[in-house]
Amino acid sequence: MIAAWDRRYAGETIALWNREAVMDGYKELTEESFDRIFLSNSYFDSGSAFVLLDAGGRVKGFACGCTGDDLPLGDTAGYLTCIVLSGDCKNDEHFGRMLEALERRFRQLGKKQAEVLFFNPMRLPWYIPDTPGHEHNNAPGVPVDSALHRFLLGNGYAERTRENAMYLHLSGFAIPDEIAAKEAKAAASGYSVGLFDPAKHSGVAEMLAGLNNPLWQKEIASCTAEGKPVVVASRGGTVVGFAGPVVRQDNGRGYFAGIGVHPDHEGHGLGTILFFRLCEAFRDIGTEYMSLYTGSGNPAIRIYEKAGFKTVKQFAVMRKELAR
Repeated sequence: MIAAWDRRYAGETIALWNREAVMDGYKELTEESFDRIFLSNSYFDSGSAFVLLDAGGRVKGFACGCTGDDLPLGDTAGYLTCIVLSGDCKNDEHFGRMLEALERRFRQLGKKQAEVLFFNPMRLPWYIPDTPGHEHNNAPGVPVDSALHRFLLGNGYAERTRENAMYLHLSGFAIPDEIAAKEAKAAASGYSVGLFDPAKHSGVAEMLAGLNNPLWQKEIASCTAEGKPVVVASRGGTVVGFAGPVVRQDNGRGYFAGIGVHPDHEGHGLGTILFFRLCEAFRDIGTEYMSLYTGSGNPAIRIYEKAGFKTVKQFAVMRKELAR
């Protein structure tokens, strides 16, 4: 049977995750991380979380989604976070019952579509293949060729794009001569790239507003205000682009929210320069590795490859229009 979420299921759900979800590369959950990622998340809605129970009342499946009008597409879409099933229940019937419960909840909340999307605020960490436990902090979609991916493809979900997860060990990283030349050319046009300094730089809010990304507007503005390092491109002291923040996580990974250049200042190679200086800044603070994801058709993938990044995994971004 499908049951609505209740905290009494937490222990068995964590055990289920650690048996099954890890087979798709997801990181194991603890009571603390389960609470942080799901239950204490400001977007968690107990009405959008379900468990599959066997005849003895044991947890055999867990499904979770989330909604929020302030999320990208949030006024019309619900986000599908995960569906995890025990090996003896991993079939189309049980995937279908759990998916139906999630979609029914989205429709109740007035949503017109279901999204599997990288903007999901419930961030699921996963291990980078063929590394000593290195991990990425967020899955940008469904792992390609997983059982859930195959099921969704057969049940009305269109694959909108594939996200390439990329990885670089920072030992030996150096700025190539080609990038140094590009930076010199930008400097001749009045641009400079370096760490944000409130005594020298202004215009962060205006730059972020021009990029029209609510998550960046919140996080990067907070970092510059609090003194967390952010690499910025500027002209005459006015910030026109950013990369960062430059945060070494406890696991040795370099965390950054993104890279952006104000549309009025594109065409000078600033995005490329920002990215390479970001990698350098991470190396300089003792960061072991970096990981990121980008659309498989995004020309920026060539920049990442030039820096030494390799594609290590693919995720599918998916959508289904919900019938009323």
